[in-house]
This record gives sequence, C-alpha cells and structure tokens, in this order.
Amino acid sequence: MKITWLGHASFIIEDSKGRKLLTDPFDKTVGYETYKGTADVVTISHEHFDHNYTKDIQGNFELVNKVGFFYACDIPVKGIPSYHDKSKGAKRGDNIIYTFKMDDYVICHLGDLGHALTKEDIEAIGKVNILLIPVGGNFTLDGKEAAEVAKAIDSNIVIPMHYKTPELSFPLDGVENFIMYMKNGDKIENNSLEITAELTEHNIVKILNYK
Repeated sequence: MKITWLGHASFIIEDSKGRKLLTDPFDKTVGYETYKGTADVVTISHEHFDHNYTKDIQGNFELVNKVGFFYACDIPVKGIPSYHDKSKGAKRGDNIIYTFKMDDYVICHLGDLGHALTKEDIEAIGKVNILLIPVGGNFTLDGKEAAEVAKAIDSNIVIPMHYKTPELSFPLDGVENFIMYMKNGDKIENNSLEITAELTEHNIVKILNYK
C-alpha cells in the first residue's frame, strides 16, 4: 500500500490492486496544487472548501460523505460522527471520521476533528494501523490535544496533517508541538510512504513532505 500526502488533509491511498482512495480534496485557495488525477473513492469529512473540492478529479469515482457503513469500490468504509469543535458542532459544524481497510491495513482519517474522543468514540473507531490526524490547532486539535488522541487510538503509524507549511494560505500551528508531545518523529524526504510489512510498533510518527 502506498500513502501519498497532497497537503492539508488530503491523501491518495493506493492498494496492491491499484485502487485509489482520495481523502478531503481542497480547492486552489488553500495554497497547494489541487489534485487532478484519478480516484476510485473520495471521502469528504465535512463540506468546507478546504476539504470538499472534487471538480478537478478525473474519471468516475464513488463519493462517500456520510456517516455509516459503505463498500465503495469493494473497499469497506466506515463513517463515524464527530464534531469540528469542542461545542458539539455549534461553532464549525459536524465532522466525519473515516476508517477503511486496504491491503489488510486499517487506516483512520480524522478529518477536522476538533475535540477529545470519548471511550465510545475510540471503541467505534476500533483497531487502527495507520492514523491520519490534524495537529495544527486553530480549527482542529492542536499538537498537545492531537498527541492525546493519537495515544488513545494507539495505532502503529501516525501521520500528522492539517498544519502550517510555507504554501498554506491561512494560519495554523506547525507540526513541532505534536512531535514534542509524541516524543518521536521520522521525517520522510518525499510525500509518499509505502507499507508492505507487518506493523508491530505503536505510535510511530511519520512526517511526510507534501512536495
């Protein structure tokens, strides 16, 4: 399986069968280049401009933007309700956490999660191998809060997202606080991570380069 970070909260995840799942595509105002390739499945955590832009995606794809259980292109996808803020959505609305299984790995994309997770939330998410988590604060979890959530989920690999980079057009914190609270961080020189082996360690942070 290959995970490619496009910037912000957007990833392309491609399995050994060549199926591509795209998360939270953004529009050009975000600062990164929009995704213009193909996808088989697109998940959208909430309907904000920096997470729901699908106009540049090529070909036919299955769109998942709801809570529930789905088999999109034969990929099992679960949408779990959550909120974009600490006020049960009163400030920024709802958010959907997605888990999906590809090549026997369970990936969890937290979208723009803005609050700590309850025991019930953790149970609904279940076992996770690869966690994609927002860490930039302001609109989502900050570095300290994200570290607490990551440790509660206890995945094998943790990939931070939704944080400040030179290209991003609006204010967020960088990834540094998250790394400090996680007490580890392996910087990857490119924007992709290939996973083929059994994962045995826990909470290993992989920092992808979006370029």
